Amino acid sequence: MADSPALLADPVPQVLEAKASAIERPWLFPTPVDLSVPLTQHGVAALAVVNNPDLAALRARAGVADAQVFAAGLLPDPTFSIGADKVLSGPDTMLNIAGALGLDLNSLRKRAVTRQQANAQARQVRLDLAWAEWQTAGQARIQAVRIQGLTRIVVLTRESDAAAQSQLARTTNAALRGDVPASDAEAARLAAYDAADRLRSAERDLQTAQQELARLLGLPPDTVLALAPIALPGAPLGADRLFGIARESRTDLAALRAGYDAQEASVHKAVLDQFPSLNLTVTPNRDSAGNFLIGPTIDFTLPLWNRNRGGITVERATREALKAEYEARLFNTRAEITAAWNGIALARRQLADAEAGLPGLERLADASARASRRGDLSQAAAMTASQQLRDRQLVIAQAWLAIEEQTIALELLSGTPIEGWK
Repeated sequence: MADSPALLADPVPQVLEAKASAIERPWLFPTPVDLSVPLTQHGVAALAVVNNPDLAALRARAGVADAQVFAAGLLPDPTFSIGADKVLSGPDTMLNIAGALGLDLNSLRKRAVTRQQANAQARQVRLDLAWAEWQTAGQARIQAVRIQGLTRIVVLTRESDAAAQSQLARTTNAALRGDVPASDAEAARLAAYDAADRLRSAERDLQTAQQELARLLGLPPDTVLALAPIALPGAPLGADRLFGIARESRTDLAALRAGYDAQEASVHKAVLDQFPSLNLTVTPNRDSAGNFLIGPTIDFTLPLWNRNRGGITVERATREALKAEYEARLFNTRAEITAAWNGIALARRQLADAEAGLPGLERLADASARASRRGDLSQAAAMTASQQLRDRQLVIAQAWLAIEEQTIALELLSGTPIEGWK
C-alpha cells in the first residue's frame, strides 16, 4: 500500500466540479457545481457522492461482489491424471499405462442455486451502496444547514457577549466609585461569563460542523466552503404516509430483502448438500499385456448419519434471523419517522410563538434605545430590552435550524427527497 494515498492530496477543483456536475442518481439530478460560488444543497450532495472516501471504498467492495457473480457462473474444470508402471519381472514386457478423466457432478447440480445466491448478494451490496450514498449526501446537507444556522447563532451570541462585557465594565467602574452596590457588579460578572460561555459553545459547534462537512465531502479538514442560503421547507406529509413511502423507497430495506433471497438460496444449497455428492471418472488403461481397457467410476458419499442436517439447521436459523432483522428495521423506521415528524411540528410551534412576539420586542428595543440616547432611560434598561430582542431572535434561529435539520432527516428516513413526497 502507498504511504501517501491520493485521497490525502489536495483535490483539484476542476476535476471535482466535472465529476459532481455529471453525477446522476434517482434522487439527484445533474447540477452544475462551481466551488468559486456558494454551493447549493444539490451541489453539496453531489460532491459528497463523488468524493467521499468511504463511498469510494464501498464501490470497490461492490466490484468484488460483481466478480463473485462472474465466478459463480463458471463451469467446474475437469480433473485428469495419468500414470505408468514398468514390469520388473515376468513374461509381459509392455508398460502398464493408466489415465483418468474426472468431473465433479455435484458442482454442476448446485450451479444454478450458487448463481442465484451470488446474484442476490451482489444486488444486496449494490443496494447497500445506494443507501450509503443517500445517507452520506443527506448528512452533508444537514451539516451545510447546520453551518448556516450556527453562523446566525454565533452572530447573535457575539452581540450578546459584547453587550454583556460592556455592561460588566460600566457596572464594575460604578461599583468602584460606590454608585452601585457590589451585588450589581457580581450579577453583571455572572451575566458576562454566561454570555461568553454561550459564544464559545456556539463557535465550537460551528467549527465542528465545518470540519464534519469537509470530511463528508472528502476535502482537507481546514476547508471552509461558501454555502447558498435555503428557504424554510414546508410542512411534511403525515407520518403514516411517509412510513408507506419509506417501505417502498428505502434501499436499505430492499438490501435486506435481497439478503433474505441470498439466504434462501443458501438454504436450498444446504438441502442439496444432503444428497450424495457425485464424482464421475472415466478411466482408460493399457495393461502390460497390451490389453486396452476403459470404464467409468462413480464415487459418492453415503447419507446415513450426517445428511448435512447441521448445515441445513444453521442456514434456516440464519434465514429466520434475517427476517427478524428486517422486521426490526421496519419497526425502528416507523418510530424514527414519527419522532422526526413530531420534532418538526414542535419546532414549527416554537417558531410561530417566537415570531408572534418579535414585532413588539423590536419596537420596545428601538424605543428604549431612543429614550436612552435622550437620557430618559438608563443605558442598562435599554441594553436589557436589546438583549430580550436578541434572545427572541436566537430562539427563532434555533427553531429554524431544527426545522431544516429534521426535515432533511425525515427525507433520509423516508428514502426519498421532499420533491418525491406525494
